[in-house]
Amino acid sequence: LTPELSRQLALTLAASRYASAQFQRSPAMLLDLLASGDLDRVLAPADFRRRVEATLSGVEDEDTLMARLRQLRSREQCRIIWRDCNRLAGLWEITADLSALADACVDLSLDWLYQAMCQDIGTPQDGAGNAQRMVVLGMGKLGAFELNLSSDIDLIFSFPASGQTSGGRRALSNQDFFVRLGQRLIRVLDTHTGDGFVFRVDMRLRPYGQSGALALGFDAMQEYYQDQGREWERYAMIKARTIAGDLAAGEELLASLNNFVYRRYVDFSAIESLRDMKALINREVQRRGLRDDVKLGAGGIREVEFIVQAFQLIRGGRDLALQDRRLSKVLDVLAEKGLLPEAVVAELREAYVFLRNTEHAIQSIDDAQTQLLPSEPIERARIAMIVGFADWESFYAELNRHRSNVRRHFEILVEAPT
Repeated sequence: LTPELSRQLALTLAASRYASAQFQRSPAMLLDLLASGDLDRVLAPADFRRRVEATLSGVEDEDTLMARLRQLRSREQCRIIWRDCNRLAGLWEITADLSALADACVDLSLDWLYQAMCQDIGTPQDGAGNAQRMVVLGMGKLGAFELNLSSDIDLIFSFPASGQTSGGRRALSNQDFFVRLGQRLIRVLDTHTGDGFVFRVDMRLRPYGQSGALALGFDAMQEYYQDQGREWERYAMIKARTIAGDLAAGEELLASLNNFVYRRYVDFSAIESLRDMKALINREVQRRGLRDDVKLGAGGIREVEFIVQAFQLIRGGRDLALQDRRLSKVLDVLAEKGLLPEAVVAELREAYVFLRNTEHAIQSIDDAQTQLLPSEPIERARIAMIVGFADWESFYAELNRHRSNVRRHFEILVEAPT
């Protein structure tokens, strides 16, 4: 090891119990990371896809599929944690890497399962005999290419047309086929095994929530959002993106739902729904004692997101530049069009990056899905070190400066006057 690599390794081991455990479990993985040059390499989405394709090459059964995906995920997670802790990559590169990894794992796992099911029970077809494939929408931070280090992935499953399978022992409706396919995909990604998991999967954003069918046809999706779609679902659909399956059909589905998300007029009523959502979050923060949660607490990540998406919901129907899933790009638009002063945009951007880096520092310790600041001195020292501060006190003072700025802007722009 060079002195620089030795320093980076020491910092990574001190910062992340998860990475330390993975390296102890598989020293070969650490040696491979060091020898490959990946720790210094910027990867494109196509690179992640090629890696997943190579990982799944020759897989003949579902258990092997699950094991190989988990082993790949562990390696890439350690690579990303190493680059994040050592500041070898900025926030947007880290979130793009995590999103690209998720895209490739979901799409290629879905394709493997689809082919296996078609061989076993037949191929789903529409009334004209055209083969049908599932569409997977990535929601939330995955849809916006902003996934965090230990995030779940919010998904919605759909398919273009009703019909039934052909070529199997007995015909199944397309919906039955795609529900089964979705269940198998969730199992492959979400199940905890001796090798860990790939991604936690959350399906609660689908139409009718947990009581709804796991997969719906396009007609049923359009009918739901037209007749029953709620205001908070407009907020959720801002970031929807087709990540797997029939990508072209997915784009057609999203285009058909665009008028549900973005009104053709300046829609000030959207601000009330955001206030209601924030009030619910505030009550949950108080009930669960989450004041020091950097996502949900006052001046946290969610308040920056609400500020940005308030402008999108209010004006996005008329200003297409606001119809962007990526928060950083919408902030640029708000400044360029004078919708917010440049100084305010700069403060929000700086705060958001600091808060998200803090979120990653928290999650890199144990690969845990949490945004809550720790209370133990050793854990606090880890957080301060990862984010780049000499001690907790100086880190916490800077964190509170950013949270104070966000809270001030949120009160002015979104929160109802008291």
